Amino acid sequence: MGEIEQRPTPGSRLGAPENSGISTLERGQKPPPTPSGKLVSIKIQMLDDTQEAFEVPQRAPGKVLLDAVCNHLNLVEGDYFGLEFPDHKKITVWLDLLKPIVKQIRRPKHVVVKFVVKFFPPDHTQLQEELTRYLFALQVKQDLAQGRLTCNDTSAALLISHIVQSEIGDFDEALDREHLAKNKYIPQQDALEDKIVEFHHNHIGQTPAESDFQLLEIARRLEMYGIRLHPAKDREGTKINLAVANTGILVFQGFTKINAFNWAKVRKLSFKRKRFLIKLRPDANSAYQDTLEFLMASRDFCKSFWKICVEHHAFFRLFEEPKPKPKPVLFSRGSSFRFSGRTQKQVLDYVKEGGHKKVQFERKHSKIHSIRSLASQPTELNSEVLEQSQQSASLTFGEGAESPGGQSCQQGKEPKVSPGEPGSHPSPVPRRSPAGNKQADGAASAPTEEEEEVVKDRTQQSKPQPPQPSTGSLTGSPHLSELSVNSQGGVAPANVTLSPNLSPDTKQASPLISPLLNDQACPRTDDEDEGRRKRFPTDKAYFIAKEVSTTERTYLKDLEVITSWFQSTVSKEDAMPEALKSLIFPNFEPLHKFHTNFLKEIEQRLALWEGRSNAQIRDYQRIGDVMLKNIQGMKHLAVHLWKHSEALEALENGIKSSRRLENFCRDFELQKVCYLPLNTFLLRPLHRLMHYKQVLERLCKHHPPSHADFRDCRAALAGITEMVAQLHGTMIKMENFQKLHELKKDLIGIDNLVVPGREFIRLGSLSKLSGKGLQQRMFFLFNDVLLYTSRGLTASNQFKVHGQLPLYGMTIKESEDEWGVPHCLTLRGQWQSIIVAASSRSEMEKWVEDIQMAIDLAEKNSSLAPEFLASSPPDNKSPDEATAADQESEDDLSASRTSLERQAPHRGNTMVHVCWHRNTSVSMVDFSVAVENQLSGNLLRKFKNSNGWQKLWVVFTNFCLFFYKSHQDNHPLASLPLLGYSLTIPSESENIHKDYVFKLHFKSHVYYFRAESEYTFERWMEVIRSATSSASRAHVSSHKESLVY
Repeated sequence: MGEIEQRPTPGSRLGAPENSGISTLERGQKPPPTPSGKLVSIKIQMLDDTQEAFEVPQRAPGKVLLDAVCNHLNLVEGDYFGLEFPDHKKITVWLDLLKPIVKQIRRPKHVVVKFVVKFFPPDHTQLQEELTRYLFALQVKQDLAQGRLTCNDTSAALLISHIVQSEIGDFDEALDREHLAKNKYIPQQDALEDKIVEFHHNHIGQTPAESDFQLLEIARRLEMYGIRLHPAKDREGTKINLAVANTGILVFQGFTKINAFNWAKVRKLSFKRKRFLIKLRPDANSAYQDTLEFLMASRDFCKSFWKICVEHHAFFRLFEEPKPKPKPVLFSRGSSFRFSGRTQKQVLDYVKEGGHKKVQFERKHSKIHSIRSLASQPTELNSEVLEQSQQSASLTFGEGAESPGGQSCQQGKEPKVSPGEPGSHPSPVPRRSPAGNKQADGAASAPTEEEEEVVKDRTQQSKPQPPQPSTGSLTGSPHLSELSVNSQGGVAPANVTLSPNLSPDTKQASPLISPLLNDQACPRTDDEDEGRRKRFPTDKAYFIAKEVSTTERTYLKDLEVITSWFQSTVSKEDAMPEALKSLIFPNFEPLHKFHTNFLKEIEQRLALWEGRSNAQIRDYQRIGDVMLKNIQGMKHLAVHLWKHSEALEALENGIKSSRRLENFCRDFELQKVCYLPLNTFLLRPLHRLMHYKQVLERLCKHHPPSHADFRDCRAALAGITEMVAQLHGTMIKMENFQKLHELKKDLIGIDNLVVPGREFIRLGSLSKLSGKGLQQRMFFLFNDVLLYTSRGLTASNQFKVHGQLPLYGMTIKESEDEWGVPHCLTLRGQWQSIIVAASSRSEMEKWVEDIQMAIDLAEKNSSLAPEFLASSPPDNKSPDEATAADQESEDDLSASRTSLERQAPHRGNTMVHVCWHRNTSVSMVDFSVAVENQLSGNLLRKFKNSNGWQKLWVVFTNFCLFFYKSHQDNHPLASLPLLGYSLTIPSESENIHKDYVFKLHFKSHVYYFRAESEYTFERWMEVIRSATSSASRAHVSSHKESLVY
């Protein structure tokens, strides 16, 4: 603790013992050692307007000085207070408790640091100490005099009457008027003098402590109580004031509150230069945009206000002080600022435990010397008797024991009384829950984390989760009806995808946890399956055959989306031409019938293989014969497979020409059963052929040539390879066609995106450098043009095109050194140049490779003139027009960072939106690889803090994990996009004592999944890794072929 200039303290003058229960120290702790070095004298102005000088080592952190002041005052609840001073730019800032004092107060001899209230609790009864309430009353007195605490005349007169009562005692009119003439408590006080005297007459017999209590009771109800206004402007340039309180961030116009954003609604706070950004959680009932932007006078003002918000959030919302972040080895990005000190809950707990001694203190201007607490506690002897006998019929109180303050602010240890015991009485002092506990109802409280000067909400469960019983499988659980995130009545669209970024339900514990991934949602374990799993065959061929079965189940469900759900919906509404109906459904129904029988044969063979029938003969432990028989049967269905590409083109052409059909298909896509874009299901039969080919390749690789099943497997592989080769060209062309139409739905005002010869190459998020700094943009790369867009303000969350660069004649070069921006590229077109930055080195290299390849393709095929998009702005804009476009882009961006599950006519969970939120990119090669790497099956899932494992049916496709109760379900309950996730194996320290477990984690969100065998474990690792890391361009060699149709 810092050395204090030797002078008597108020407590020592009254003979009080020295107090070491200093503000930020827990019970039993000793003050930290004082840093050695030169001492510096700092003047502190107290709340009673006196000044004290403190000598502390100049290298000491700010905490040493604050603790010295609290020790000087014998103040236990010092965490509510802070030290503020004008910095070298004359901006009033709070003393950072972690930084050295000398780095903050540059000329300490010429600076007066003020000791003031920093955190105003919502209820003054949470202030346990009379001294604390006295200091708060002095703060209210200061705010009144300085015009900060505005109120009507009646409230002002009543407040001043209590101040007068505490300073001069009972009513005496002559004395009152003399006192008011000498002391000005509020501007224009003379007009209120009669009211003040009238109110003071009603306070006869009221002690100073009671007056403080009543003063705070009135003040806390005022709108400007504890408010420090920070001038700002909104997006329209209107002058407003921002403030932060225990509840959240407030917006004032003058002294009138016009808006409030509770901490529960705020997802992230950040600042960028002079812009202060508030990112809100999605709320269907709110008319506000997802990201609100305010402009402050300077970056220093903006950062100062951001720091205050960080500290208020941590003090009132957290249970304990946030842990410091590890220091980076080489470079650090963003602010390292964090809240330091005890939270309000820790302060309340410390005082309630009686970890301090009660001493007297001196009131300036008051005739009465007060005792530390209104209601003095039982003596130590009485406390011991109470603890031993638990029979406390009466308690001894001191002065003011019957006052309202005494009933609300009892200190020290409370006698522990059981309500059911005879002779026991509840404590006469009612306790109120702290503000932190009012919010600790199972909802998430959000600590702060600084990343690039950003405050992000993390989730902190306020209650320990109960142990989960081991009650078998998840299937049939009564809890599951509550798990569906696809409810039509909710905020999310019917086919909600729960991304690890956001949640459509603000009441959920975490924005990164879907209901099915929440530990509290499915209290199920699956230990019963452990024994059953051990009885399964151990041959790898069995698990390969089982993969055929599990993926065939998913394939049949996908076919039923067309043959049952879509056809049924079409039959109810006359929205589709008969010609289109006859092209789609007659070519899918034979496939569904064939694969239904195929699945039955596979399951029958697996039953024999597992020994679930009486015929456990070695000849049945094979699958090649079943595969060969059915692949030969598939050749007769080739005529239907050839028609699928024609059906896809006819459907998209019909949608283009008919608004009614377009609305019909869009509405169907919003149904829960259509968990992927509709046109994706039309390509499923072509994709399934590739899956059969992969399975048979693994079987042939596993079996030796002498194996009984090898011959059939090789023959089946030859047959399916022939079919894939025949349809491969059609598949490549249709995948590109389908992707172009899918992107068209995500872009606003594009009429000619799908043109002959255009190929999609890559999409992803990059930052575009403009006069206003780096701004997030979504880029779409084709073989002839590069588009950049931003998220629009429309309800559909679509992306608005802001520019396009023809690739013919374009050059690309890395320009980190030129612009001083990491991972920076300069793209120079014939008419326009832009500077973009990727999120990482690897992302930059992917873009460089693909853009250079696209430029080469454009040079070779120079005859293909790019068709400019109808709604995109021209490239030859004037500077004024360019500035206006940038402003529009920035406005769009400020409202764009929203949930993937936002309710909209258009799907908000497409891969474009996932890339936007995860700040990454995906290429057409990645999509092609994802088509090959599809998998289904049962997995056991464990959340980071859960006890048991939950059995789920999981489908991996389209870079997502889709979760079902069982394979019989028609639609998924939730999904988890995997872009950006890391795939690892749990370490020993994580105490996952099970085999075949893999771990998925994104930032602080961790999921464990457990497979049934080594083979299935390796397969899940293989397919998920394909989604979490981009594929090599050489993986799909045919991708570079011409896709002209």
